[in-house]
Amino acid sequence: MIEKTPQMENWAGEFGKDYTDRNPITIEQLNALYVQNLGITRDKINELFFKDLQVGSVLEVGSNVGVQLISLHDKLGLRNLYGVEIQNYAVDKSKELTKGKDIHNITGSALNLPFKDKSFDLVMTNGVLIHISPEDINKVMEEIHRCAKKYIFGYEYFAEDYMGVDYRGNKNLLWKTNFAKLFLDNFPDLSLVKEDKYPYLSDSSLKDQAFLLVKDENTLRKTNN
Repeated sequence: MIEKTPQMENWAGEFGKDYTDRNPITIEQLNALYVQNLGITRDKINELFFKDLQVGSVLEVGSNVGVQLISLHDKLGLRNLYGVEIQNYAVDKSKELTKGKDIHNITGSALNLPFKDKSFDLVMTNGVLIHISPEDINKVMEEIHRCAKKYIFGYEYFAEDYMGVDYRGNKNLLWKTNFAKLFLDNFPDLSLVKEDKYPYLSDSSLKDQAFLLVKDENTLRKTNN
């Protein structure tokens, strides 16, 4: 049985289905949304972070319909792409959208990723860590770290401190913080390769954070723990 938290129960049900139905399912729609909100396409952000990486396999945790994986496949030529998603409806939809591509989406939980240690050169999240409760975030990050052979990438809402945010009238469904720092504080074998923050055009106090971390077990940093 797939392990689910109260938040994951919401995303696996009608609440999650509604999310899937109102969000982009094509690269063009995704890029248009990013330009509207941030003044930059998602393809451009991906290029800035991934174009020089030697990556032979990718796992996206919380892949929804797979549009981010499609972007990596079609625009950057990456292959051997996998997605894990809690919501069956989104997984079924992703299989239609990725037909004929080297993209494989399965149903699963971020709390217990169904892969061996170091299975993927790159493990990434896109707007997923923000929906994991503070009680569960360390376990999810441990799973991401476990499955990553070399790199971890995140694109998440940013805040200096951990804070809950009402989400479509609901509490306990969205949090934001400095997720790059959270990874670095918890895993001394990680180092920051690149980080960018993207302010919203409508309110520059709101920012998204993109970060790329590299894993090197031979270089263990001292942490604050």
